[in-house]
Amino acid sequence: MKRSVPVHDPSDPSPAPVSTPPGSSGRAAPPAPKRAWRRAGQVFGLSLSALTLAGYALLTTGRGAAPLVAGEVPQLTLLLAGRDVVYCYYRQPCKDQDQREGLYQTPNTDTLMVVKVSPAGINVLNIPRDTNVGDYDDRTPAAEQKINGKYWSGGPQELTRAVEEVTGEKVDSFVVVRTDYVERVIDALGGLDVSVPEPGVEWVDQAAGVDLKLAPGKHHLAGREAVWYLRVRKGFGDDYGRIDHQKQALTQLAGRLKSPQGLAALPTILGGVGNGVETNVDPAVLTQLVPHLPGLKLRFATLPTDTIPGTFNLAVNRERLAQVWGGVSPVAAGTPEVRVKVWDASGAGLGPRLARALALTGYREVEVQTLERSNETSQVLTGPDVATAEQLADTLNLPRLQGERFPVAAGEVGILLGADAAQGLGALTLAYPEATSSTPAPASGTPRP
Repeated sequence: MKRSVPVHDPSDPSPAPVSTPPGSSGRAAPPAPKRAWRRAGQVFGLSLSALTLAGYALLTTGRGAAPLVAGEVPQLTLLLAGRDVVYCYYRQPCKDQDQREGLYQTPNTDTLMVVKVSPAGINVLNIPRDTNVGDYDDRTPAAEQKINGKYWSGGPQELTRAVEEVTGEKVDSFVVVRTDYVERVIDALGGLDVSVPEPGVEWVDQAAGVDLKLAPGKHHLAGREAVWYLRVRKGFGDDYGRIDHQKQALTQLAGRLKSPQGLAALPTILGGVGNGVETNVDPAVLTQLVPHLPGLKLRFATLPTDTIPGTFNLAVNRERLAQVWGGVSPVAAGTPEVRVKVWDASGAGLGPRLARALALTGYREVEVQTLERSNETSQVLTGPDVATAEQLADTLNLPRLQGERFPVAAGEVGILLGADAAQGLGALTLAYPEATSSTPAPASGTPRP
């Protein structure tokens, strides 16, 4: 089934999509002037807060979760949602962020993820904010049918039911986080390393308090700048591109949860409960999951959708959902018929060595591009070729990210090698000391993960 690419919603105040590949509101309060800046200023980094909170939520149980067994990984399915800050007056957040009366703007949940935890790993499904809940109804306003407005209309319980209807997954527990929790979590995890695409990023909005100016290249961002950066669409395409871009950041921060620094950050993450975090989970089993964190595999996917004609709402493509989420069919025995693109930002010349190893195992087409050394997390990227990407991710012991806007076409799988590969794949240097040639680094502005 051919997928229709959604067009930019004029009601969305964030920058319009651009063609460079990567990296709405629901029910509103009565109309008020000059409100667009708040939507741009509130949603920054919500997915970061949601998944980093998974370092807490994944340790917990809620309704319907499998019984805990001592020494084993808890098994449960969670809804992680990012919620706006609510304003009582122009440019003035409400003192009580949980109030539902007298609001200048009602909150939406523009970042939604379903997280399935099991001994096999952590599987994350991102849900686009404009996804329609159920069949589209011409008699009901389109905005009221979008999943990102269900939190305001019925609280986390209605949002949970909507997510279950859209995904077909039973959800055991929910975790809803506010934007003002984001910066604390990112800072506690040591900030975020990013690669800014050409021609750089400049976003200045005095009303929203945004002052983001980043030249092309590598940057290490503290909490505030990090959440600003993750809201910018420039260089990453539409909402799908932004979701894919955020997956890479989430992979980086989730990896830090497994480190001593991440464990030291747990008090900050847990401290959000009741202060920026709304949840029905119980942290009693924290100690049970911690020993398992280093061994849990991380996999991302995006809910596939098609545009509903005449609207900006999106209908779930269930045929494609079955291909990217849940069980992945194994690759047939024999030579893998897929082209592999390797972006080597390891700083250790591992790209050509990995290409040599892949060639010896049957991968006929392997392209290597050497990039400036980066602290981004090593990862396997894919669009439709999930099974082959899963095989490579398992072989290399790397996270697997499926998305809609990664720079890999059908029949291609990408591998990004960050500085962490020098440790995880360092044996390649000993195995292939002579492998040093590679494709030159891409020219300025060339798409990269």
